[in-house]
Amino acid sequence: PVAKVAVISVVLGLVIAADDMMYASGLKYLPVSTYSLICASQLAFNVVFSYVLNSQKLTGLIFNAVILLTLSDALLGVNHDETEDMSGMPRGKYLMGILLPLGASGTYSLILSLMQLTFENVIKKHTYTAVLNMQIYTALVATIASMVGLFASGEWRMMTEEMDTFRSGQFSYFMTLVWTAVSWQITSVGVVGLVFEVSSLFSNVISTVSLPIVPLFAVLIFHDTMDGIKIIAMLIAAWGFVSYLMQHFIDD
Repeated sequence: PVAKVAVISVVLGLVIAADDMMYASGLKYLPVSTYSLICASQLAFNVVFSYVLNSQKLTGLIFNAVILLTLSDALLGVNHDETEDMSGMPRGKYLMGILLPLGASGTYSLILSLMQLTFENVIKKHTYTAVLNMQIYTALVATIASMVGLFASGEWRMMTEEMDTFRSGQFSYFMTLVWTAVSWQITSVGVVGLVFEVSSLFSNVISTVSLPIVPLFAVLIFHDTMDGIKIIAMLIAAWGFVSYLMQHFIDD
C-alpha cells in the first residue's frame, strides 16, 4: 500500500517537525535542569502508548526499568550547572516552558509507538529498506516543514549575524550544523531500527540509558569532571537496563 505509507510518512514527518519545535522552544523558557527533568518523562509516556497501541506486556521488571531510567535522567537534570538566570521570566512563559517539553516528550513517545504500529500493520516487511524508507521520508518531510517555517518567520535573516558572532568562526558554525544534522540522521536510523526489530519501548529505553553515559565521554574527550551524582546516575541506568534485559531473557 504505497499510497497509505506515503500519507503516514507525511503525517509523521509533520508531527516530528512540530515535536522538535516544542523541544527547542521549551528550552528558551526553562533552566536546563528543569527542562531535563521534564524530558525524562518520555519513557513513562512510552509505557502508556506502548500498552494502548502496541499491546506491550507490562511486568514488574519493565516498570522497575522505567522508574530507574527515569530517575537516572532526573539526577542528571538536578546536577546540571545552570548557565542562565530565569528569575525574571514571566509566569506565563515559564508555564509555557513546562508545557512545551512535556508535550514534546509525550509526542516523541507517540511517534515511536505509531512507527511500530505502521511496521506491524501496514508495511509488514522485515527488511532494512523498510527502516531506511521510514527514516528518510519522515525526515525529509520534517526538514521541508522546518525550512518553510524558517523562511516564513523571517528568522533566516538572523543566520548571518549568528555566523558572525560564533566564536570559532563562520566555517566552524557551518560544519557544526552539517555534522550535527548527519549525526542525528544516523541516530534516527538506529532509533527506528530498534522500533522495527524489537519495540518502541525498547528503542526508548536504549535512548534513555545512553544519556547517563554521555558524561563518561565528556570526561574522556573534554576532560570534564566526574562527580558522585553522575556515577550514581550511570549505575542506576545500568541497573534499569539490566532489569529490562532480564524481562526479555525470561520471555525468550
